[in-house]
Amino acid sequence: METIIRFGSFTAVFIVMALWETRRPRRSSTQPKSRHWLTNLSLLAVDVLALRLLLGVGAFTTALYAEQHGWGLFNLTSWPYWLEFLLAWLLLDFALYLQHVLSHALPIFWRLHRVHHSDLDFDLTTGVRFHPVEIFLSMLYKMAAVAALGAPPWAVLVFEVVLNGASVFNHGNVHLPDKIDRWLRLMIVTPDMHRVHHSSVVNETNSNFGFSISLWDRLCGTYRAQPALGQLGFEIGLKEFRDPSQLGLVDLLLFPLRRRMGQYSFKKNGTTPS
Repeated sequence: METIIRFGSFTAVFIVMALWETRRPRRSSTQPKSRHWLTNLSLLAVDVLALRLLLGVGAFTTALYAEQHGWGLFNLTSWPYWLEFLLAWLLLDFALYLQHVLSHALPIFWRLHRVHHSDLDFDLTTGVRFHPVEIFLSMLYKMAAVAALGAPPWAVLVFEVVLNGASVFNHGNVHLPDKIDRWLRLMIVTPDMHRVHHSSVVNETNSNFGFSISLWDRLCGTYRAQPALGQLGFEIGLKEFRDPSQLGLVDLLLFPLRRRMGQYSFKKNGTTPS
């Protein structure tokens, strides 16, 4: 049932965003959409297959096991269910924010995460463009967080559904009126807000790490309202990898082995090792 709910909600959001991108795109594409989608969706298929074969269980199953065995903080409290549900959802979202920051700050994690940032375009399929090793490590991290919190299983399921949907939404190549965007980003991560994070300029890449809630970037000082060159003027991707012919599926699977590291550190002057 958990798989059906997650897959169904993801498919629904994907279709809506795909139609929205077709009718009101925010930016022009730099490469054929058919090739771009084929690469990113093929990588998603590899991720799903690898995760099922290597791990099998997920965060929801971990939550069920923790509940049955009394593991974690919320299984030791008698707080109202609604409060445990809300706190678990917020803490899991903050945990993913911290993981995202570390994936940029630590070279060993950046080698994996730069697969996501190597995309030369920014659309809904960018939201599923992750290296399978990163997906595997991320699931282990989420499972550990769920077990430590003793998060209610239904809170974990809602968190996973929102996370998957938010990743597709905030990577959407869609246009929101400025006024609506300003109001929405007080609460959630909007496409314009997250697009800044995919800039090839280092100090812009190292901002707006949130997935669903925009609060964490504001509280932790990593929020940036707009790119210096504006939403239509800045470059998407990594400066050191600009050739689409070298960013196919096999290339992305071998990407962590490439020697050039590019922008992984939080340097004030915006320079990085190569």
